[in-house]
Amino acid sequence: MKRTFPKLLLSACLAMGSAGVLSIATSSHAASSSINIQSVLQQERAWAGLQSKRLKVADIDWAYSEGGDASKPTVMLVHGLAGSRDNWNRVARYLTPHYHVIIPDLPGQGDSKVPADFDYSIPNLAEKLRRFAEAAKVDKNLNIAGHSMGGAIALLYTAQYPIDTQSLFLVDSAGVFKSANTPYLKDPTLLRQFVVRKPGDFDRLFSIATALPPFVPNELKVEQEKMMISQQENTSKLVEQLVTMAKLYTPDTFSLATRSIDQPVLIAWGDQDKIINVEAASELKSLLKNAQDPVILKGVGHMPIMEQEQLLVKPYLDFLKKNAK
Repeated sequence: MKRTFPKLLLSACLAMGSAGVLSIATSSHAASSSINIQSVLQQERAWAGLQSKRLKVADIDWAYSEGGDASKPTVMLVHGLAGSRDNWNRVARYLTPHYHVIIPDLPGQGDSKVPADFDYSIPNLAEKLRRFAEAAKVDKNLNIAGHSMGGAIALLYTAQYPIDTQSLFLVDSAGVFKSANTPYLKDPTLLRQFVVRKPGDFDRLFSIATALPPFVPNELKVEQEKMMISQQENTSKLVEQLVTMAKLYTPDTFSLATRSIDQPVLIAWGDQDKIINVEAASELKSLLKNAQDPVILKGVGHMPIMEQEQLLVKPYLDFLKKNAK
């Protein structure tokens, strides 16, 4: 059952994040490279207990990873701007032995394909994620987690579909915050800098998004950068949606959606996040009815799911043990 909000409220859950600039994601564009990125990623997914699958839902050709026992509670992990499902592989490795795990590439990102005129607004992405969940038959009793922009999508999904959502996990989540004090939250037009357009852009974003960057072999970084350059048109469309919404909506409208959520919520944040400052974690908790005290990760930047995933795993497994049925 869907809970309907005014359009301004739906759009208020906009994303200010650049989640995903670190993924060793891929697409068909990388197939001719000297390194077989698809093979590397398939190995990483297998290591995490995941398999690659596809599902056509209306005009979207979804790519997603799935693992774990389908009879166990389902956990859906949602990546951020310019990212892919593979952002979550390091976390998923600890979840698949205990839960049924689904990780989609959002429309127009990673390997998921959309029409040229696709609407990249956050409300539409949340709605399309619901249609995907229904088609994949994982829409009931769902535990959903989101990082950065994926956090805004997961939050809106939970607000719209409260009966079917058991729990919510937000990692350095995007939103419209009174406590915003980073350049990207104060002036969302700076998000345009997060579109990878030319060689060298990946390393620049890498340094902004992480405080403890994970090791990525140079050959893989080169191929990742090529892929992101090839997807710059879709990423630019998404960024422009975020810039537009940031001009229209306020922390008060954002709070309407968050205050409507009754489900248990876990919040985690890197205290060195240069994109969405850590003070937003406490603000989010104050807006949510049933949120635990935030897990603050010392010395970690915007990408905890890749920088220090092991610090997220225990609190999340403990949270799921209590709330995922």
